Amino acid sequence: MTAGKGKYFARSLRKWVWDLLEDDDAMPITKLGNHRKSRIDDEDFSQEIQLHLQSLGKPYFSAMDIVHYLSQPEAQKKLKLKKAPTERTTREWLKNMDFHYSTDKKGMYIDGHEREDVVAYRQDVFLPLWYSLEHRMMTWTSDNQMVLPKPLPGEPRVVLVTHDESTFYASDRRKKRWIHKDEKPQPVRKGEGASIMVSDFCSPDLGWLKSKDGTREARILFKAGKNRDGYFNCDDLLAQLDLAIELFEDNFPGTAIAAFGFDNAPGHQKRADDALSARHMPKYPKIWLGKSGKCKMRHGRLPNGQVQDLYFPDNHPQYPGYFKGMQLILQERGLLKESQLNAECKNFNCPGSNASCCCHRVLFNQPDFKEQKPAIIEFVEAHGHIAFFYPKFHCELNFIEQNWGHAKCQYRILPFTSKEAEMEKNVQESLDKVDIVKMRRFANRSARFMAAYKLGLSGSQAVWANKKYHGHRVLPEHILNEL
Repeated sequence: MTAGKGKYFARSLRKWVWDLLEDDDAMPITKLGNHRKSRIDDEDFSQEIQLHLQSLGKPYFSAMDIVHYLSQPEAQKKLKLKKAPTERTTREWLKNMDFHYSTDKKGMYIDGHEREDVVAYRQDVFLPLWYSLEHRMMTWTSDNQMVLPKPLPGEPRVVLVTHDESTFYASDRRKKRWIHKDEKPQPVRKGEGASIMVSDFCSPDLGWLKSKDGTREARILFKAGKNRDGYFNCDDLLAQLDLAIELFEDNFPGTAIAAFGFDNAPGHQKRADDALSARHMPKYPKIWLGKSGKCKMRHGRLPNGQVQDLYFPDNHPQYPGYFKGMQLILQERGLLKESQLNAECKNFNCPGSNASCCCHRVLFNQPDFKEQKPAIIEFVEAHGHIAFFYPKFHCELNFIEQNWGHAKCQYRILPFTSKEAEMEKNVQESLDKVDIVKMRRFANRSARFMAAYKLGLSGSQAVWANKKYHGHRVLPEHILNEL
């Protein structure tokens, strides 16, 4: 061991051996690599740099910002520096302070998330409905262990089936890769390229919604655009929903009911052609078939619960089959004073949502008009199932959003293609890589957000709680003490 090392090394080695024999803890400590200490290891110095970066008030600072700061005579005097460091040195300092240069990760969208009306819907409508159903749903632990539902006697099992739409673009590729120094920049295509929109249903019980034998699926691939397939509207969704209900009942023939969840998008709020709506009603009798012009408006409901026909009978001597007009409709409801108001405030800008300022507003606030449901909800309920809308700006509550994210990660890895047939194949392949185990984990993550909002946490607090208790489906009550 000491060959070629010299006498000093041999004597040192002998001393270390004797010391170790006398004391098991007397191991020699090497000083290799400890001869030099960086200034950034000084906590006061490091804190001063970080305070300066915070004072810049901008997320896109660079290593040169530190160089410029430490080039100032005042800073050098304060920190006892003889000269400013190089840019390379300050980069190493940033790494030492746990910074890393990377693309910015996107968090939860906050635009409108805490808006008063959105929070009111989340807390007073959505969450009470969800927790009235959750005990009837099958759930899974973080390690995919099944937890049986606990319905009350006479209550059927409920299965969550959630819907959403997402668009895949041809030019959506990976942004980072290993690049050789000799590699030349390649020309890139301008824009996002061709697109394929996907509309689909999924469930933590079933995965992507398909027939029991797997031969049919609810998924629709749609080439949206003016000169392509047009645009996916509420009528298209209703046709898809009809198939989705058929597939669900094929999997659960009379053994469960579905709870269909939909994004709270304006297009999903469309009402049936004959739905009650005061918005465009004329004040006086007129031949009128509602805003759509396709069919007569359905019956209303009088205060005593009786049916109110909004049209004169076809054999009426003066107005055969005419729309009665708001004035007469209000009079039949006993609202004589209100029937004399103007038809509408200018541009429907009423002084308040509950004001009695015009005929339109008064009818708008009548119970049967307020209770009018969107066409999607009516369609699902007519088939004996449940339907609801997620709160606006709360994509974290709809776990299918995480399915899209995972599928797009897989899609970006696949080779670029401008051929729509190959692109469709890639989209299908990427979606099918989101297996049911992942979906159940995604559903648990969404359930934790719901639990956080139920406890009264805000959006940012819910994000923190979800990270801290990521192995749970629900959050502990004592989490409020940790805030």
